[in-house]
Amino acid sequence: MPDAKIRIGMIGCGQIAQHHMRTYAPMTDSVQMVACCDVNEEAAKKSAAEFKIPHTYTDFRKMLQRDDLDAIDVCLHNNFHRPATEAALQAGKHVYCEKPMAGSYADAAAMLATARKCKKKLSIQLSTLFAKETRAAKELIRSGALGDLYFARSTGFRRRGRPYVDGYGSPTFVQKKNSAGGALYDMGVYHIAQILYLLGNPKVERVSGRIYQKTDMDTKRRRLSGYNVEELGMGFVRCADDISIDIIESWAIHLDSFEGSFVVGNKGGVRLNPFGFFHSAGHLDLNASANLDSAAFRWNNVQCDGHLYANPQAHWIAALQGKVKLIPTAEIALNTMLISEAIFLSSARGCEVTAEEVKESSKSTAVTM
Repeated sequence: MPDAKIRIGMIGCGQIAQHHMRTYAPMTDSVQMVACCDVNEEAAKKSAAEFKIPHTYTDFRKMLQRDDLDAIDVCLHNNFHRPATEAALQAGKHVYCEKPMAGSYADAAAMLATARKCKKKLSIQLSTLFAKETRAAKELIRSGALGDLYFARSTGFRRRGRPYVDGYGSPTFVQKKNSAGGALYDMGVYHIAQILYLLGNPKVERVSGRIYQKTDMDTKRRRLSGYNVEELGMGFVRCADDISIDIIESWAIHLDSFEGSFVVGNKGGVRLNPFGFFHSAGHLDLNASANLDSAAFRWNNVQCDGHLYANPQAHWIAALQGKVKLIPTAEIALNTMLISEAIFLSSARGCEVTAEEVKESSKSTAVTM
């Protein structure tokens, strides 16, 4: 159905849902927001008025009974993802879910299994997969310019950017009962998933990791927030095919910056931000920059597929319309969950852990609304 509008129902009308709805709003040729739901009725009504959504609900299960919805967009806190996603899939709807995939690997794996059983598309909001630098790096990798890939680094930096305690967002972002994790689940998921995508989503074998919450914060904000998640997460990941990944993700640390994420192979390397391509020709070591804006212009106007990869929601809608094959964001997000939970488990145990140990120990953190 390449020209049919995809009829969407929104579950959650909070802060992140506003971003999703603002992305859908100009996509009038391909998207129709039919209904929205939030336990806060006023929030649902406010979104409905702003985005001209005709139907509102406070119970998403009632919304899922509609037969005029093709797909559902889940915009809830991490531990609420699984129940809403599975209910939507079982109701015969495709699902687009905010990152991270869930609050635990066990819940994320169950979501993907349900999608496959129901034969519905499940996509996770991984915006970094659609960044210009990611597409440019992927083109270099596909061309063979990097050769055989063997090492990558995933980094994310904030000096003092912890939700609520550093002045923005709500306390729910720093409470395990809602979000299950901190910096790794909030920011790390973007950067780790980006690296996994460029590496071809390799099989994870073993992980060694450590998490910290050390940086001082306002005493009153600490008390009011119930802050009990990590502000710094680090890991070393051993993957199949002799590939390894180094990870460092910070919400708060006393430094000025980290170097950007990168991927290297035996013939060349690419750094994502600032974008750079590095290789050698004989005795010459060459460092190349790239005009990513010009590349994006030609993706749009020569290759004519830029709009299909403009952002994760545009890509998901195009995939539902049959215009493009869906990038396996759910599989990449699941692997990201595995790595993040492995870092938590390794830090708790004080030793390296295997992927199988993570899978065996992972417990559901799902909360039903």
